[in-house]
Amino acid sequence: MQFTTKGIHIGEKPNFQEGATGDVIVPLHLSTTFARQEVEVPTAGYEYSRSLNPTRKALESKLAAIEKARYGLAFSSGLGAETTVLLALLKSGDHVITTDDLYGGTQRLFRKVFTANYGIEFSFVDSANPARVEDAIRKETKMIWIETPTNPMLKLTDIARIALIAKENNLILVVDNTFMSPYFQNPLELGADIVLHSTSKYINGHSDSIGGAVMVSRDDLYEKLQFMQNSAGAMMSPFDSYLVLRGIKTLSLRMRQHEENAIEIAKFLSDHPKVKKVIYPGLESHPQHELAKEQMRGFGGMMAIELEGELEDAKRFLSNLKYFALAESLGGVESLIELPALMTHGSVPVDDRKKLGITDTLIRVSVGIEETEDLIEDLVQALNF
Repeated sequence: MQFTTKGIHIGEKPNFQEGATGDVIVPLHLSTTFARQEVEVPTAGYEYSRSLNPTRKALESKLAAIEKARYGLAFSSGLGAETTVLLALLKSGDHVITTDDLYGGTQRLFRKVFTANYGIEFSFVDSANPARVEDAIRKETKMIWIETPTNPMLKLTDIARIALIAKENNLILVVDNTFMSPYFQNPLELGADIVLHSTSKYINGHSDSIGGAVMVSRDDLYEKLQFMQNSAGAMMSPFDSYLVLRGIKTLSLRMRQHEENAIEIAKFLSDHPKVKKVIYPGLESHPQHELAKEQMRGFGGMMAIELEGELEDAKRFLSNLKYFALAESLGGVESLIELPALMTHGSVPVDDRKKLGITDTLIRVSVGIEETEDLIEDLVQALNF
């Protein structure tokens, strides 16, 4: 079964049993609890919706299928998914090696929650250089956690190479695959143990549902994660599950259009005199363009641009835009744009931002699926500052 067919059919087979109605779309099950006929036997395995809900179960089956995993788990947010992974697999005194250029919310979770309150240490290294990852390993290390491409600098990490390092040292490799979606990249096939997504982004794709997902193929990891999902309770609601089920049906179509638009816009901006730099894996100018072609099936809809000028110039550009909404988040059908230094990565220490290249004129762009000509026209008039 190919990707789009999985996205439409897995988890949503019509029910023709007696009394069923043959719904083509899985019904929205809002019940919090499920009655049973016998004291010790839950009806079809359902007891309470935190533990298992029919709509969420359909989504989790679909999530596993599109990420080429055995198991999928759906959570109330991407950070809820990340928190569950850490709670399920680590303890005080453990050490994690992670990418230096992480999403600001993930950095905040690591630094200000798990280090500050739970005694778990994190080493932020340039995972694009495998030697840096190897050098950071110590006896307390239990996990390697990477984003690829990174947020917002779009640095790539060689997943297969890091997976080999993880296996040689008996470490768990977690890959945040949000920027690429399962359509363009499948880290489990490259050796990762756990794949994470913010389903709020490309997987749902319509900017109307907050959620997260974890996909795994190892039985032992699934059992620990599913136990913690139920015990800590950060599961996705039935209504959000319903929305994400709907969104996945068009994921492949949307990703192709995101990429088509992004390539044209990246080429246009690369030649604009007011743009100092364009960072997009699909451009040959990207330092890891060859790795992108090797481990990804496409280049996605995310890019970063650095403008000539100062902070006030960046603000004027952003305020001039008509079709690009000045907003956090990404991966929706509408184009979004933001200034990481003051928005998504404002919680990252200033010195760390400077080291990563997150300047006052670095702008992150989530290219939507509008008509390419309209988006370029909007950029032309906005750059006239």
